[in-house]
Amino acid sequence: MPFLDPLGLTLPLIQAPMAGVSTPALAAAVSNAGALGSIGVGATDAAGARAMIGEVRARTDRPFNVNLFVHGPATPDPAREAAWLAALRPVFAEYGAAPPATLRTIYRSLAEDAAMLAMLVEIAPPVVSFHFGLPPAGAVAALRARGILMLATATSLAEARAIEAAGIDAIVAQGIEAGGHRGMFDPAAPDDALGTMALTRLLMRHTGLPVIAAGGIMDGAGIAAALDLGAVAAQMGTAFIACPESAADPAYRAALAGPAAFHTTLTALISGRPARALANRFTALADALAGLAPPDYPIAYDAGKALHAAARARGEHGFGAQWAGQGAPLARAMPAGELVETLRKELRAVRGA
Repeated sequence: MPFLDPLGLTLPLIQAPMAGVSTPALAAAVSNAGALGSIGVGATDAAGARAMIGEVRARTDRPFNVNLFVHGPATPDPAREAAWLAALRPVFAEYGAAPPATLRTIYRSLAEDAAMLAMLVEIAPPVVSFHFGLPPAGAVAALRARGILMLATATSLAEARAIEAAGIDAIVAQGIEAGGHRGMFDPAAPDDALGTMALTRLLMRHTGLPVIAAGGIMDGAGIAAALDLGAVAAQMGTAFIACPESAADPAYRAALAGPAAFHTTLTALISGRPARALANRFTALADALAGLAPPDYPIAYDAGKALHAAARARGEHGFGAQWAGQGAPLARAMPAGELVETLRKELRAVRGA
């Protein structure tokens, strides 16, 4: 496949970036096994991202992907934030804590982070991908001038057409089955909640870019299905959470292996943006918080992280951001390189090769 040729992949698979869960060790192991490993740097600054990229390069000489958040600016709303904190106060109190007095915008968008862009242009990782939107045209041009392959997430045809018009190289078609944050450009806009199969075919028919299918894919048969739909590759995230190289903590791993995996849910309560998570104590707050709009992303995430820290200090781990897709019950705990090789064998078996 011409799109994959420069990457030298021996398996048409991208390990999803998963900021906070993917690590340089995970990305390198996946790349060394012949797929495309990824790190998510949206939750750190330029110096942190530089260090992560440096660690990946120290572990592999193969291509890898660096993922950035390109969300619109959060709009502080003191009244809305105060109401949100007041609603969470009783939950904090269960764990002997009080909510923060104020909330912060904890993550910067690439669109507003000149230092991050300058670092990427300087050290030129092989692949850069965008989630939640697209950077300004000047940023795309600067990255292209450095020979960087660019991907961007779309959850709809309108977003895919914007990606194509921006000169991005390929589209990650994120179906509603996918774990973690929906890549919607505008979280306030209606979401058609298209599944991976329908979205992949829609983008194949109505855009001219290579499409990477993402959402609910957990094994070689799923990769084969994505390829049969016309995708050039599959992207898998939840499948790699249980790998020892991921940063998932023991509680997250236990939840992934338990009954909660059968009951993932989309929620904006944790971060302020819709994201699919394992059913846990945080997602169960939906009824108690009904009628309240969470603060904008990532302001709401500041409250979510504070609640998780307070509960964890008392031994309760059910308020973590335990992101996972609908294929979660199919997750397998094994080293990342072994998982990639298992997926390769499964794909060959399905294809009869």
